[in-house]
Amino acid sequence: MTHQPSTTSFDRSIKLRDQSTESATKVSDLKARLRGAGLRPTVQRLALSRLLYGNGDRHVSAEALHAEAREAGLTMSLSTVYNTLNQFAEAGLLREIAVQGPRTYFHTRTSPHHHFMDEATGRMFDAADGSVEFARLPAPPEGMEVVGCDVIIRIRPKRG
Repeated sequence: MTHQPSTTSFDRSIKLRDQSTESATKVSDLKARLRGAGLRPTVQRLALSRLLYGNGDRHVSAEALHAEAREAGLTMSLSTVYNTLNQFAEAGLLREIAVQGPRTYFHTRTSPHHHFMDEATGRMFDAADGSVEFARLPAPPEGMEVVGCDVIIRIRPKRG
């Protein structure tokens, strides 16, 4: 069963955010963003939007966002967080990055770009724009078209 956060929990989460991000994450702006993407601005979607977009551009897993929501006093299930992130990705509000097996990150920056992933920590961050070059891509199978190309550059601390 999914639990909706109470209004007081949502209000408390709003107060926890840095005041310098206030204009980008006002509730009215978040409602407009959700409606513009064809999503109803429910209390849960607004609360998660506040967490997602309140700290600038970021990569986040469902588990990390769920933990962040709990720290903010919000009560919702992990499946609600997963469902919301997937809905946001389908609506174009987030970029889904499937890394390995079940590990998936969601990124608030939706424009095409590439990533580094630290295998030791699981941290993901952007490669500098224009720093990845391809001489050419293979031709897609007949009847298909290329719509994008995601590169994940795996890194780890040097050994030795």
